[in-house]
Formats: sequence, C-alpha cells, structure tokens
Amino acid sequence: MKDQQGSNRISSGIIAGVAAAVVAVGGGVAWLTSQSNNTPTPSKPSQGIEQPGQPSTRQPANEQTANVYWLRPKNKNIALVPHSVKVAAVRPNQALEAAFESLLAGPTEGTDSTTIPKGTKLLGLKAESDEVRVNLSEEFTRGGGSASMIGRVGQVVYTATSLNPKAKVYIDVNGKPLDVLGGEGIELQQPLTRESFDKNYPL
Repeated sequence: MKDQQGSNRISSGIIAGVAAAVVAVGGGVAWLTSQSNNTPTPSKPSQGIEQPGQPSTRQPANEQTANVYWLRPKNKNIALVPHSVKVAAVRPNQALEAAFESLLAGPTEGTDSTTIPKGTKLLGLKAESDEVRVNLSEEFTRGGGSASMIGRVGQVVYTATSLNPKAKVYIDVNGKPLDVLGGEGIELQQPLTRESFDKNYPL
C-alpha cells in the first residue's frame, strides 16, 4: 500500500513537472511571437538604392559615339564621309574597336564605298594619350592602285581619330610598321594625322 502511494506521488510529481514545463515553453513562445510582431519591417533595399536623379546601375556606364569613315564621290573627287557607331563602352578602346570592326565589315548603304580589301582583320588597337596604333592583317595591303591605297589609309586615319581628331595614328600590318603601301610604293610618313593626310595624300 505504501509502495502504491509512493508511486502515485512520483507519477503526480512527474505530471506536475511536465505541466510546468509546457506552461513555461508556451509562455516563451507567446513572448517570442509578440516580440516578432513588434519588430519593424525593414524597408526594401531598392527604395534606398534607386532614388530620383540617381542613375540606375543597369544603365551603360559610358556610352561613346565613334565614327566610321566611308568613301563617297563628290564632284570629281572622293570625300570621306562619317557614319556614327554608338557603343556602351565598359573598357578602354572598346568604342574604337567597334568602329573598326564595322569599318572592316564594309558599308551597308548603297551610296558609300570602301577600298579596304575584304577579309582584312583588326589584329590589335591601342589608344593612349594622343596616339592611336592600329594593327591590321596582311589583306589590308592587297589589290588596287594608288587611289585605292590612299583611300583606305584615309579611312583608317579618320576612323582612328574619330574620338580625338588631333591624335597621331600609327598603322601596323602583322605587327610591323607600314612604311610602303602597294605595288606602286606609296610611302607613309608615320605617324599620320588628319592634317598630314589631307596635305600629303589628297583624295
């Protein structure tokens, strides 16, 4: 009989302890819930980033416009005619590189022409300070007479200086300075500028 009463007391004690634990846990959960409900909701990050008057990070950082120069008949001569190429430049020389890729691909309008041989590739381009160095593939020197040679040099010089008209231009072919162009032996006095080209190599 005593053992039975003792076991009943133990059972009652265990039950009481468990009940107390449940009450404590329940109270803690209720407290946490009330605290979380009182926590202010953080504002959306975009509200703090994009504000009126501030540029969006998705917009191009530096849009540049370079010109490609085609040849077009003018009276009895040939004129160098610019065609704009807009580029969202994210690295140096990207705008000029895009202009040269367009130049070497050839014109798309019927009134414009080029004397740069098809298949000519841009092997390298470097623009620093007031100097631009253009490295072209060997196809650049092939075909055509003196007028064709002068025309293609003018296209390269004017395109290379479209962002800086006063820049000095160095033309390389396969990494070597181009001193003589074509079978008729047109000598190029490098560096070339727009001014020196117009003076020494009239179209």
